[in-house]
Amino acid sequence: MALEAVTVVVRCRPMNVREKALRCKAVVSIESTRGLCFLQNPAAASEPPKQFTFDGAYCQEHSTEQIYNEIVYPLVEGVTEGYNGTIFAYGQTGSGKSFTMQGVVEPSAQKGIIPRAFEHIFESVQCAENAKFLVRASYLEIYNEDVRDLLGADTKQKLELKELPEKGVYVKGLSLHTVHSVVQCEQLMETGCSNRAVGYTLMNKDSSRSHAIFTVNMEICTVDERGLDHLRAAKLNLVDLAGSERQSKTGAMGERLKEAIKINLSLSALGNVISALVDGKCKHVPYRDSKLTRLLQDSLGGNTKTLMVACLSPADNNYDESLSTLRYANRAKNIKNKPCINEDPKDTLLREYQEEIKKLKAILAEQMGVDNLAELLHAETAHLAVKLPHLLKPQVDLEAEKQLIREEYEERLAQLKANYEAEHASRARLEEDISSLRTHYDLQLSALEENLRKEAARFAMCLGSTYHPIFIPEHISFSFDAITL
Repeated sequence: MALEAVTVVVRCRPMNVREKALRCKAVVSIESTRGLCFLQNPAAASEPPKQFTFDGAYCQEHSTEQIYNEIVYPLVEGVTEGYNGTIFAYGQTGSGKSFTMQGVVEPSAQKGIIPRAFEHIFESVQCAENAKFLVRASYLEIYNEDVRDLLGADTKQKLELKELPEKGVYVKGLSLHTVHSVVQCEQLMETGCSNRAVGYTLMNKDSSRSHAIFTVNMEICTVDERGLDHLRAAKLNLVDLAGSERQSKTGAMGERLKEAIKINLSLSALGNVISALVDGKCKHVPYRDSKLTRLLQDSLGGNTKTLMVACLSPADNNYDESLSTLRYANRAKNIKNKPCINEDPKDTLLREYQEEIKKLKAILAEQMGVDNLAELLHAETAHLAVKLPHLLKPQVDLEAEKQLIREEYEERLAQLKANYEAEHASRARLEEDISSLRTHYDLQLSALEENLRKEAARFAMCLGSTYHPIFIPEHISFSFDAITL
């Protein structure tokens, strides 16, 4: 399995109103052609700026559309082929992470990475030949180290993280919503964003107070030239991290301060995981130190193509935070993942249907003869050949279809059991009649044999004292064989 480094790009936003009011100077410069980012220390203007090299470097002149086409497009394309993918933005609060991930409607060139990924996925679905897709979405947030479903009935309910060897880390009880179009994805995104925890700080009036992860799950069924089905599964994690904060700058107090502490702790845990993965001598990676790192466990050092967008403020009063972000991102680009196509997955809905069919076949095999079973399986195979392809069609409610299949099988199985029981009862009556008939003939034969013995004895007595045995020719014989059916 080939190793693949985490892709890291840096994006520097323009000065905002607050920074201009403070008369801040720009200390970040970008050389896009070579992917270079320079950071000048305002306290040491005579010294050369610190230089960092990334897979891409973008400044205020570059749009999100350009970033997507050059960097993000290959990753999302890989997801449509069966790879897992993760895209997340990192940086201090107010550095442009949400702008990069969600973007704005106008101008269209600044539409965010997340809505562009939606468009990309459904364009691939529409253009695919000899393939069927099932697309589902979930949206969660990690607020004060509690996982909450932003699309659930109760968005304040705390959910638990679980882990299984074949499934990895997952959120128990997280709702999955089948989506058929870009519009439906955007509606889920808007619903989740309205339920997300945000708050006012001095650096950002709508500061994200939680980490949010929007996940697109895809199940892909392709047909080869021999007519055989091949299953693949993939997921795309679109992560909008909360920004790191300094209380002296944000003015956070009370609940805002508590949120900031939790945010910084989880981001610190993420930094420790990155450092441990880069350090070849470290045998333990502290994924369990936070809910964020556990959920991103497969994205950092696992079976996932991963992209980090490091967002920066150009202002000199944010020099320390910008330097921290650049060092953070510079370590992350040394992480090696092991992405591979998830072929023949065990957790797809289609796989669940097939497993149910196998169980039903086993039950029928125990209750029926081989000939009857072969005839039934042939009929059911023809039935499923028509029914199963429709399970992946967007307009069908998958859960209702699954329930319908289960009810059909249960009804058919009940009918087969009833037929078998009726046949079994009929056979029991037949065996009872045979047994009664055999007993009747045995009694008759016994009575005949007894009568012959009595007649022989009486005849002997009539002859007197001289005994003359009865001569029976050899060609005459009696047979008392039992009658069998």
